[in-house]
Amino acid sequence: MHIQHREQERHVLAVTVDNDPGILAKIAGLFTARGYNIDSLTVADITENHRVSRITIVTHGPPQVIDQIHAQLDRLVPVHKVVDLTEQGPHVERELALVKVSGRGDNRVEALRLADVYRAKVVDSTTQSFIFEITGAPEKIDSFIALMRELGLVEVGRTGIVGMMRGPDSA
Repeated sequence: MHIQHREQERHVLAVTVDNDPGILAKIAGLFTARGYNIDSLTVADITENHRVSRITIVTHGPPQVIDQIHAQLDRLVPVHKVVDLTEQGPHVERELALVKVSGRGDNRVEALRLADVYRAKVVDSTTQSFIFEITGAPEKIDSFIALMRELGLVEVGRTGIVGMMRGPDSA
C-alpha cells in the first residue's frame, strides 16, 4: 500500500466551462463513474455576463489516471479549457477557512496569540468562543486547525482551493 501511495500525484485542475445548469453534476459524475476522488472543488462565475465559470478541482492519482481525467474533462461539451496547474509550473494556491474555537482563560489567550502568528482575523467573538478567518496555502490552514484542536476547536468551514498560474499568462 505504501508503494501505491508514492505513485499518487496531487494535481490542481482549472476548468473553464459554460455557466449552464448541470455542468457541475456532469463533472462530479465523471469522477464518480470512474472511481476518482475529488479532494477539493470550488466553482465561481468569472465573467461580467455570467456565462462562464471556473471550476478548480484538486485530485490525486497516478500519472495515467490524471491524464485520463484531463482528457475526459476536455471532451465534455460545455468545457472550454482544462489546465493542469501542477503540470504548467509555478502557481499560487489559496484557501479560506472559518475556524470556531471555544475556550476560557489560558486557552483563550493562547488561541488569540496563535491567530496573530497565523494572521487569522477574529470575525466573531463571544465570552466563550471566537470565529477566526484564515487564508493561505492549504498547509498553513491545516497547521492552524491542528493547533486549535488542542485549544477547543468546535467547527471548521473551508472554501476549497483556488489556484492561478504565476506570471502574466492566464490558465
